Amino acid sequence: MTSFSFYRKLASLLLLIVGSHSVMAQTPPPAPATDEPELVEFDTSKTRSIAVPALVAPAPVDTAAGNSAALGRQIAEVISSDLRASGVFETQGPNGLRAISLGEVTAPQFDYWKGRPVEQLVQGFVRVGGDGNLTVGCYLYDVGFGNETTRLGFNVPPREWRRAAHKCADAIYAKLTGELPFFDSRIAYIAETGPKGKRVKRLAIMDSDGANHRFITNGQSTALTPRFSPNYKSILYLSYVDGNPRIYVYDIDAGRQRLITQSRNPTFAPRWSPDGQTILYSMAVAGNTDIYKISASGSGTPVKLTTSPSIDVGGSFSPDGRQIVFESDRSGSQQIYVMNADGSSQRRISFGSGRYATPEWSPRADLIAYTRIAGDFRVGTMRPDGSGERLLTDSWQDEAPTWAPNGRVIQFFRTAKGSGKTSIWQVDLTGSNERQLPTPVDGSDPAWGPVLP
Repeated sequence: MTSFSFYRKLASLLLLIVGSHSVMAQTPPPAPATDEPELVEFDTSKTRSIAVPALVAPAPVDTAAGNSAALGRQIAEVISSDLRASGVFETQGPNGLRAISLGEVTAPQFDYWKGRPVEQLVQGFVRVGGDGNLTVGCYLYDVGFGNETTRLGFNVPPREWRRAAHKCADAIYAKLTGELPFFDSRIAYIAETGPKGKRVKRLAIMDSDGANHRFITNGQSTALTPRFSPNYKSILYLSYVDGNPRIYVYDIDAGRQRLITQSRNPTFAPRWSPDGQTILYSMAVAGNTDIYKISASGSGTPVKLTTSPSIDVGGSFSPDGRQIVFESDRSGSQQIYVMNADGSSQRRISFGSGRYATPEWSPRADLIAYTRIAGDFRVGTMRPDGSGERLLTDSWQDEAPTWAPNGRVIQFFRTAKGSGKTSIWQVDLTGSNERQLPTPVDGSDPAWGPVLP
């Protein structure tokens, strides 16, 4: 059962029934004293070629995560994979590229790289300090101009090497595209196993590229619709711990969950406010489903935001916390509405053919993603006033969009016709570069968190 189907079927039934990671320390890698070169503007509609040879490991040392020479190659592999997956770059290496010397890290052989040919070059090093931590240096060069365009470095525990790689890829992506980064982030989702009619749904988290996968719940109780807190310390989700749908917050470090709402009325569709202080949710009372908000601690009296005699479900705050987008069938069919955070000024914004569900506000505030149901389920975007509607996918059942931290990429889940198998996909705002994210089992209900600090 998909998240859309779950919410609509649950709400309709109710009407009938009751009617760490540690913080990375940034350190400046050694480099020659040169003036910062003038940045070059790039056309982000075209892919550009980047070479990423293995990072150099002077005096290779064994660490808790492996030998530093091996880590140098693995870091380069992650950087190359991140940039290639963005759809903006074509990457070479580290496989197939010659090893570079430590001296070349700050003095590239530009004539050699022009012969490949490549436009950009990423080089760096991995050094093990006396405290056992890694210093990872990362440099970006413009091969055509023969100069350095950016550099950065990180001091990390050995097991955090992937974060250093993601941070390096983020810096390169941001420098060359002018867009905000998104690689060093995490995704929460629902891991699904079992036959079509009896799915086991567990809460799981992973890095943005599918690595460092971890199951959070054991599957004894169905979990749905997870959302990372803004500080990544907790996950908000829906669970059937006692046979009824209720909202819980799971403390990742403590490994404990706490109930947010204690009510005989089913509650669902939870969402965080941008500051993490408020939780938005839907609750069915006496045959009517409305949207409420409550303190993230679960204390105090819930505030009811909608009063229409209809099914009002979901809700996503605008990035400034001043508005909420939600879905309602008050007009006779399921549509998207926007209201102020206090529930005032409720107005419909979707008017296309079919029905609309699961709206999610972009972190850049410029767009709202949604699921449109008109035969098939498709993911699309529109502006907050409802204009500029655009469908980005074209499959049998794509739904539940979630935004990358930079608002350039949308993730969603796809259900296969017949088998009911689910998988997580992403697509950029042009509707291109659609790709599946690797997960160890079937996946649904993805939720992309912000960039890690």
